[in-house]
Amino acid sequence: MTEHSDRHPYTEDDVQREVTELEGRSATAARIFDLRRIIGGLFVVYGVIVTIAGITDSRSAIDKAQGVNINLWTGIGMLLLGVFFLAWLKLRPTPPPLPPEGPGEAEK
Repeated sequence: MTEHSDRHPYTEDDVQREVTELEGRSATAARIFDLRRIIGGLFVVYGVIVTIAGITDSRSAIDKAQGVNINLWTGIGMLLLGVFFLAWLKLRPTPPPLPPEGPGEAEK
């Protein structure tokens, strides 16, 4: 057992540096995978597609929907919802997680 513990002598500074690096990666991953970004992006992309479909609809397709260009209105609604989510993300970003205070932190 002592042979295993002598193979990797880590100092306290090495461990602290590794923990700090992992906390930074975690905060970055939390911002990237924020659901508001994913939902907003998807609604904007699909909203553009449906809006283009609504702009290019034929008269017969509009008549099938009782005279309402449903693709155009749905696409605009999706675009607005997607922009809302992305604006919400920009105006109220996710705060980075606070580092936990352990017994080692209080001594310093």
